[in-house]
Amino acid sequence: MTAKRLTITTDSLPADLSDLIAQVGSLPEEYRNQLNPSLNRVVEYTRRRRRILNLIQEALSQLRLDMKYLMFDLESTRVERDKYKEALDGEF
Repeated sequence: MTAKRLTITTDSLPADLSDLIAQVGSLPEEYRNQLNPSLNRVVEYTRRRRRILNLIQEALSQLRLDMKYLMFDLESTRVERDKYKEALDGEF
């Protein structure tokens, strides 16, 4: 059996997961080879979940900004409507 080293970069991973990677890396080769596939999946799921969370946060920020613009536009439209109503009412 060929020796496989665990090649996971621990940057941007939670501390607990980084600790787990270090612990698995210190195990004998036999156990390390058994745990590596599962550990790699957990790391990938964690990174994917973090990317999704970042996308959701960006989308929510954009939605908040869009809502502010819409509220401003709605209020401006109401003001214009009221001015036109007053102007029409003054003519009759």
